[in-house]
Amino acid sequence: MGVSQTILHEEVESRYLAYALSTIVSRALPDVRDGLKPVHRRIIYAMDAIGAKQAARHVKSARVVGEVIGKYHPHGDAAVYDAMVRMAQDFSLRYPLVDGQGNFGSVDGDGAAAMRYTEAKLSAIAGELLADLKAQTVDFTDNYDGTLTEPAVLPARIPNLLVNGSSGIAVGMATNIPPHNLSEVCDALIHLIGNEDASTAEIMAKIKGPDFPTGGQIIASAEEIQEIYRRGKGSIKIRGEFEIESLKRGKKQLVITSLPYSVNKSRLVEKIADSILAKKLPMVTDVKDESAENVRIVLELRDGKVDPEKVMTFLYKHSDMEINFPLNFTCLTPLATPER
Repeated sequence: MGVSQTILHEEVESRYLAYALSTIVSRALPDVRDGLKPVHRRIIYAMDAIGAKQAARHVKSARVVGEVIGKYHPHGDAAVYDAMVRMAQDFSLRYPLVDGQGNFGSVDGDGAAAMRYTEAKLSAIAGELLADLKAQTVDFTDNYDGTLTEPAVLPARIPNLLVNGSSGIAVGMATNIPPHNLSEVCDALIHLIGNEDASTAEIMAKIKGPDFPTGGQIIASAEEIQEIYRRGKGSIKIRGEFEIESLKRGKKQLVITSLPYSVNKSRLVEKIADSILAKKLPMVTDVKDESAENVRIVLELRDGKVDPEKVMTFLYKHSDMEINFPLNFTCLTPLATPER
């Protein structure tokens, strides 16, 4: 076999493009039809195949991971388990697709227990992604070694791309789609089915904006949110929420009740404590994390004359109680091309 001559920059361009497209299609961007990347789709399909359905008992997470990497996803077990863990976290997904049993991490940034200790099965909403799969509703493709087939996309009775969102970084592009309220999205879809030429304003009358699983307040007008959605990219500010509780002798305490999406609660408490110790926040004498199922971070105010709003103004400026959340609605079309 002879050596062929080629122009270097053309060869580099060709190979880079092939690599970029492979990354985009195979790993980084979700499909608009089911809102899933390949690893998430394979986890759901594998769990269904081994009987880990919503009505069944939980199975060992290691059993699921082994099924996925052995038959459909030839990558490391840690990457698959990390993806499955996130699918079970109610602070990461608006509507979790995996029902986890055991330690699946926390909003404090704690990692999940090893896969040999945790158990999982599909959630009820994941079952809606699989509905009618056996009725020849979607195409199947060969798996990585050609010995089995897997769905190219799930039937998806729910608009998963919007309700759970997605994030990812590909070669030369990225996506960061926020989660939304399922009822609002369905109302918008019903309106769109009856009015194919509906404007962005008409659709946004149904969908008020992102609906994050950790709560928080979006600091943007309806017009600003509408413009971001019309363009398909932009940025919004998210603030944590708080309440003021009255105590004896005229004292008050400030209670943080929600956090911006993806903010690490433990680090936030540490940041506030550091500000108190450094005398940057003299209006506050102590901070305590009393969170259980819901977020409850208590700030003890120096006296009843302290204005809680001033305390929060400081925290919004100097901590993650306020963050910028970038939006980018890039995803794969049915033709496997990325579009916004």
